[in-house]
Amino acid sequence: MMKTELKEKLHSYIVENNPELVLNLQGSLSVTKYLEEKVSAIQPMLDSLEAASKPSYIIEELCMNELTKDLRPSKFNYIKEILEAEFEEVFNKLRDSGVLTYEIVNMITACNPVFEEMGFSEDRAEDRKLRYAVTGTIQEYLEKK
Repeated sequence: MMKTELKEKLHSYIVENNPELVLNLQGSLSVTKYLEEKVSAIQPMLDSLEAASKPSYIIEELCMNELTKDLRPSKFNYIKEILEAEFEEVFNKLRDSGVLTYEIVNMITACNPVFEEMGFSEDRAEDRKLRYAVTGTIQEYLEKK
């Protein structure tokens, strides 16, 4: 029961925060297999929390923190926020034409070298130098379009 709830919550999380992962999974693994593997990997933690009679909301929160640890921070949401703040007209045009998610996924690919070089993480998400570098990469991407 709890495993099913966790899979559903994880699926909702990645659809909202990591749509690029969903798109990649549709091409290789299946989303279902990914969810199964992730939840199976935390089974010992889940068993331990259930054995300790922790309340279900605590179990769910702790398990979701573990399941999403490698998915945070969201590159998708980071780029979306920069795009909306710095390129509002483009953001609105992409949103209104229905291609916003698709274009942000492409921007993630374009920005991945910057994310890797500068170490994108929860600790660095507020780093101004990282933001400037990503903003510059987005600008270059948009100029090529």
